[in-house]
Amino acid sequence: MTRTVQYNQLKLELACVLEGEKNNIARYSTFVCMLSQAFRNRFFWTGIYLVDQQHPHELVIGPYQGTLGCLRIPFGQGVCGTVAEKQQPLIVPNVHEFPGHIACDSRSNSEVVVPMFGESGNFLGVLDIDSEEFNAFDDTDVDALETLCKIVTQT
Repeated sequence: MTRTVQYNQLKLELACVLEGEKNNIARYSTFVCMLSQAFRNRFFWTGIYLVDQQHPHELVIGPYQGTLGCLRIPFGQGVCGTVAEKQQPLIVPNVHEFPGHIACDSRSNSEVVVPMFGESGNFLGVLDIDSEEFNAFDDTDVDALETLCKIVTQT
């Protein structure tokens, strides 16, 4: 099965599972679990970092699947912080070459991070996915992940 087919199937399943659920933590946790399971052979770590309402220029760990994640990431630091600051997706083919990369687990070799926005366009946080493979992500992933993020953030 191609990635595109997998993503399209996941979009349908996610929309059905989340239908009627208003609690964001339930929605985010379910999303991360389904995404992680759908791509368990490619994704090493899958999670969401949310804007900390107490410290609005800092991300705090949200629902995730995988090994221990970093608890907090300031905007502008590491891949997730860079995405939070610029609010644009970022593909990193080799995290070891990314200036200021925050290594939560040394087995991670590539990463894709996509910003998440609420219904009113407000920045909520980022979806962060790591792989043990180098060059594991491309625009196919970004496009699909952006669509999935829209599904999960639109209640």
